[in-house]
Amino acid sequence: MNLVERAKNIIVTPKTEWDAVAAEEPNTQEILISYVLPLALISTIAIFIGYAFVGAPFWGRSITLGIAYALITILTAFISVLLTAFIIDALAPSFGSAKNFGRALQLVAYSFTPAWIAGILNIFPVLGVLVWIASIYSLVLIYLGMSPIMKTPEDKKIGYIAVSIIILLVIYIVIGLILSSIILGIFGLSLLSGVSY
Repeated sequence: MNLVERAKNIIVTPKTEWDAVAAEEPNTQEILISYVLPLALISTIAIFIGYAFVGAPFWGRSITLGIAYALITILTAFISVLLTAFIIDALAPSFGSAKNFGRALQLVAYSFTPAWIAGILNIFPVLGVLVWIASIYSLVLIYLGMSPIMKTPEDKKIGYIAVSIIILLVIYIVIGLILSSIILGIFGLSLLSGVSY
């Protein structure tokens, strides 16, 4: 798997790329190390630079805050991918889909591509909201990948994606809050660190 080709194709020609993914044997370690890690590092490094050197409204510039948010970002990426894949896999039989964790991991990891690439915008923290917009396309990619990857029948895709999106959002928010509390606490910061009145 070529990371650049996969990332480009999953964004530009997702239908044909999902067919290519479906033809591959899922390799959890390869997906996590060779795909998720490099792409998640885009946001991680951008967030560090943004908070440490560029500065954010209300927070200003802080290397400590940059390190803390970078750690939160990389840990959230891995935990979210794994938990979301686990839940999509667990829900598969309820929606007439094939239960296969490796396939669910492919679906989730490759679908997150637009959000991770858009993560470069975090160099300017005020643009971070645009990453959430790119995340909407990630949800579209999950929908498009359900049939070829999870063998989801067409009539079950809407329900499956709806339940998956709700779970994905809850997981991402809860993990983000928990990790933020722990990591910011380790650095002696809070969610409102740096706010000046």
